Order: sequence, then structure tokens, then C-alpha cells
Amino acid sequence: MSEFLMPSLGADMEAGTLVEWLVKPDEQVNRGDVIAVVETQKGAIEIEIFEDGVLEKYLVDIGKKVPVGTPLAKIKQAREAETLKPRPHIVPIEVTPEIAEIDEFDNVPEFAKPQKGRRFRITPAARQLAETSGLNLASFKKNASGPGGAITLFDVEAMIGRKPDTSIEIASAVGPVKMTGMRGAIAAAMSRSKRDIPHYYLAHTIDLSKAENFVIKSNEVRPPTDRLLLGALYLKAVARAVGKFPEFNGHFIDGLFQQSAAAHIGMAIKIRGGGLVAPAIHDAQSLELDVAMSALRDLASRVRAGRFRSSEISDATITISSLGDRGVESLYGIIYPPQVAIIGFGTPSMRPWVNGETVEARRVATITLAADHRVSDGHRGALFLNAIDIFLQEPETL
Repeated sequence: MSEFLMPSLGADMEAGTLVEWLVKPDEQVNRGDVIAVVETQKGAIEIEIFEDGVLEKYLVDIGKKVPVGTPLAKIKQAREAETLKPRPHIVPIEVTPEIAEIDEFDNVPEFAKPQKGRRFRITPAARQLAETSGLNLASFKKNASGPGGAITLFDVEAMIGRKPDTSIEIASAVGPVKMTGMRGAIAAAMSRSKRDIPHYYLAHTIDLSKAENFVIKSNEVRPPTDRLLLGALYLKAVARAVGKFPEFNGHFIDGLFQQSAAAHIGMAIKIRGGGLVAPAIHDAQSLELDVAMSALRDLASRVRAGRFRSSEISDATITISSLGDRGVESLYGIIYPPQVAIIGFGTPSMRPWVNGETVEARRVATITLAADHRVSDGHRGALFLNAIDIFLQEPETL
């Protein structure tokens, strides 16, 4: 017998709210199945299980907020179960939370009935709080923060004016400004990172002309939905580079560095309502460039819809943050523990560039490294950045 615990979905998470069970008691579960949905400051996250067995019973009610590590359910391991109730295997990438959709109103309270022609998707915890608060769901705008535009507990709390547990206030020239729960959680995690991790920083300017020309030429024969972006090349170049410099790829836990054989690269993505998450593209070192681009596109769309999985949040072994077209030359990231490095890509721009005996206008960008001095040093960091540069000079090999 084992316990299924509220997982830690990053250094900025202290607790989560159980909003949905996707498996019933006495049903079989398999490693990798999504069996529950937990709501945090980052949104509704699909939680996977990492053992085979049978879900024996729930230990936490839907709508309850509990700390990380709290037992959520009891799991009877496969060898302990004499008979298993047959249940089709769930493929994680195809599973989405079954959030209640209000489209039949016979048993719906008057206040919860939408206006004619409108339909709502809402988590059980959010619906319960809305009912007890007398909140009119018809006043919600479209596309709430949950998966597929579902109304979540966080949305209802915000609408009724309940102050999130992790919110704080900061002073400004025009008076107090409330900081959201996510912003407060990120600030706490980054403060711990700067306090506990001895950061060092390096920067390197690279010529992106070959990479950019490769992307332009490749896209000439592609439909818009299949076009490459520089971000896919960044992903592959970093994945290849950590293969040569593995001390930048892994987790530092309990005084020991646990090197990862696979490059699970976290991609920093802005989410609706403010804040960032950096879910992982798994095994990026083995992905073809087109597959990597598809994975990036899929991940970005799901994050913006507030739908991603627990393993994507917890498995990242190194993070990439890119400023895209925001016009900033460089960024110096803060390491997201327990990782030991983060790579930043500044906005590409045209600059004079010495090419042999001539000076030419080239598209260049500054890449930065923030790394953990307990695991690596500036010499290795410089070689690591140079390796990323070399791979980007040969984009056809990525």
C-alpha cells in the first residue's frame, strides 16, 4: 500500500487545491496516467501517477487546499491487488480534466444560470464557492483562467474579493499595489534561489545570420502552421551543448548534484494574468527539429490555456528564457531550484560585425548564462556558451 501525495510543482509552490479526480476508487491506474487536477497559482495542473496499482480510496475532498506532501489517496500496488477492475490505459497527452459544463439548468440554482446562449465550464471547487457566495456566473467574461477557458477556484476568489493566501502588498508612488498570489510565490522562490545558490553570470554575443537564413529558407516551402521559429533552434542547440557539458544539466538536492542523462529543457512562457512558468520539453536531445517545433507550439498553447502536466513542471533540468522581439539586448536569469543553470536569449538585432577583413551588418544576439558555482565554474561556463554558438552556426545539423 502506498500514498499518492500532493506533489511539489516547483520551488514556488507550498500548497495546492484539489479540484478534480479523474479516477474512481477501485479503478486501475498505470504509471504516467493523469489521475487528478490540482490548482495552484500557476493554474490547473494535471497530476500524473508514477506507479501501477489500484486507487483504493480518496483521502482529500475536492475543493480542499493542502500543503505539498499531503496524502491525497491510497494506492494499492499491483502486486497487492488480487483482482484488478479492467480499465483502459490513459495516455497522458490525451487526457484533460472533465470540468463540469453547465448546459442543463433544471438543477442549477437561479444565480448560477447563464444568460441565454451562454455556456460555462467550471471546476467543482469553483462552483461550490460560487454557490455559497451567491455569485452570478453570468457576470464572468469568456476565457477564464482554467483549462479550455474554464472558471477556476482562483477566478471565483478574485471575483468575490477574497484575498489569495500568498498575496502581499508593495508600496508605490501612487499608493499600495496588490501583488498577485503567483507573483508573491515567484518572488519567494527567487529570493530563496539568490540566497541559497551562489550564482555566477556570463554573456556571449553570437552571429545568428546562418540560423536565421536557415529558418527563412525552410519556411519558404512550409504552410504557416508548420513554420520554424528561432526558438526551436535555441532549444536544440542547448540540448546538444548540455550533452558535452553535463554539469549544467540536472538537479542539486541535499548537497549533491544529480546529473541528468536526458535534456528536459524548461521553456519560460508568460501565462495569462501575469507571471511565468517554465514547463519542460522532455528528451529534447533526441527530438528532430520539426518535432521540437511542434512540441514548443503545443506547450505554449496549453500553458496559455492554463493546462499543463505535473511532470512538465517538475522535470526540467535546465531552463531557457527568451525575450523574443521585446527589444532587450540581454537578460540575466535567476536559477530555478533545484536546477543549476538558466540560459537567456536576448532580442536579435542588426549590428556591425567583423567578418574576416570586412565589416558587415549581421543579425546578432546576446546569450547569457546564470549557473551554480557549487557545480561549475566560469571556465566551463564559457565553453558551454561557446558550444551553443557553434551549434547555431550549423543549423542544418540540429
